[in-house]
Amino acid sequence: NGVLLVLLAVAILIIVHRNLLNLSDFLDRENPGQILPFEAELSPGVRQKTERKRDEIPVLITATEDRLGAVIVAMNSVSRNSKANVAFTIVTLNDTVDHLAWISKTTLKNVKYKIVIFQPELLNGKISKDPKMLEATKPLTFARFYLPMYIPEVEKAIYLDDDVVVQDIQELYEINLKPGHAAAFSDDCDSASAKGIVRAAGNQLQNNYMGFLDFKKEAIKKLGMKANTCSFNPGVIVANLTEWKNQNVTQQLEKWMERNSEDLYSNTLAESITTPPLLIVFYKRHSPINPMWHVRHLITGAGNRYSPQYVRTAKLLHWNGHYKPWGRTTSFSDVWDQWFIPDPTGKFHPVRKHAD
Repeated sequence: NGVLLVLLAVAILIIVHRNLLNLSDFLDRENPGQILPFEAELSPGVRQKTERKRDEIPVLITATEDRLGAVIVAMNSVSRNSKANVAFTIVTLNDTVDHLAWISKTTLKNVKYKIVIFQPELLNGKISKDPKMLEATKPLTFARFYLPMYIPEVEKAIYLDDDVVVQDIQELYEINLKPGHAAAFSDDCDSASAKGIVRAAGNQLQNNYMGFLDFKKEAIKKLGMKANTCSFNPGVIVANLTEWKNQNVTQQLEKWMERNSEDLYSNTLAESITTPPLLIVFYKRHSPINPMWHVRHLITGAGNRYSPQYVRTAKLLHWNGHYKPWGRTTSFSDVWDQWFIPDPTGKFHPVRKHAD
């Protein structure tokens, strides 16, 4: 009798377990992404794995105190131009956290975001302490190297520089990456307009690897890369974080950061040491982004080569380079202005507007 009772109890438990699993499947179809109480108890790892909704688009952006208005513009354009469920991860330093209350005091208060503090200690021993390089080694520029750390438990994510205006980000997110590729970038010679601008601007906007890497150095020669290979701009990245982790991309990037102690990077364009490691690690191992999803070179002179019609059809505008739309000299700063939300504290204001 005892054996029969035990067998009966086991049978009942099996039936209950199957019913719970069926109920879980049914409720998950009805409420995708929702955590059920019994799921959290039976499987401690479930909560983290399903924390993000299936249709959520993770976007990482960095925020520095002197450029915070740019972050507001980027987030505002993304959220207002798309019906997608976007979740921002804002990587910043301690001195900027309080000022980010700007978001919650404006029409952006309903945007989904989290704030993460960047730990500069991550860069110890990897970048130069030379005072002349401080401008080039602002720590937040390296946040993109650590995407899987800041956006865990997702397969795909987007990194954006702060000086952008974005149309429907759903389209950018749906770009297909080739098998085995950990990231997609927009090449610097992927459109006729970009080529024309580079030719007109001369060495200031050189668009190949020679502009970033010193091909006279033996360490660069050994890599077997062609100096005339078209470079890419890492201000917009669509990343497959599963491949990123599997290929140890972060560790590879850190390796080339450290090796710059050998002065491997060219002085022509490598004003920072952020782009060269990416060019090395992703040499002929990245997928393309349609050039309309990364229209850049909007500095005065070069930017004037774009027609207003072309700019209106652009999917993403990027004011890369020294001159910014909140400063005094850029093309199409009026487009940037459309997405700017005044700072409630009055700390940040576009320079040209303040001058008026």
